[in-house]
Amino acid sequence: CVCQVPVAEGKSVQQTVDLLHKKLEQMGAVKQGSFCVDCETYHATGNVSGQPSKLLYVMHNSETPLSCMALFEGGPCLVADGNFDVLMVKLKSHFQNAKGHKVECRGSRYRYCDFLIKVGTVTMSSSARGISVEVEYCPCVVPGDCWNLMKEFMQCFLSTSVPELPSVFAAKPEGLFAPADCVDTMTQYLELFNKLRKLQIPGSNVR
Repeated sequence: CVCQVPVAEGKSVQQTVDLLHKKLEQMGAVKQGSFCVDCETYHATGNVSGQPSKLLYVMHNSETPLSCMALFEGGPCLVADGNFDVLMVKLKSHFQNAKGHKVECRGSRYRYCDFLIKVGTVTMSSSARGISVEVEYCPCVVPGDCWNLMKEFMQCFLSTSVPELPSVFAAKPEGLFAPADCVDTMTQYLELFNKLRKLQIPGSNVR
């Protein structure tokens, strides 16, 4: 589950991140390195006249270093080798890189029993846009089977910021074995990035 955490009242983004780290450490969570998720936006060129340009998002996740995700706006999604970026350069006559639209999320990984927690700062053009929290319950791959447990765990350090079941999981067929995968995670990060992209930052010209 990937969600946005609001900045604490009277605090900066970094101070709010530090507060989350402190809560996790007080619970007994152990820091286990760092993580990074990034997203580049491309515009499809050569569209039929009058048709809106379709967007392609190319994403990387340090958890899957040998893979790269290419998500078309509205689907489908492609999981490719890490050198997919080289191919995108060769396809520049078909896909134009939207300069200044790269979004990055960097932060710390924590382990608490069977839970993996990642607290990240989302930045765009060196401007902090918001805070993300990713929580994974490692023994289970079927979201519906462990959602109540995850929700209860997240309440321990997110209190009122606990999200509802992400739409990407709610759309999975009921009663069938439909495990979560890296595409589901990246889809949630993409939704968060697009939401934060639209935010106006006081004193910043970045849109």
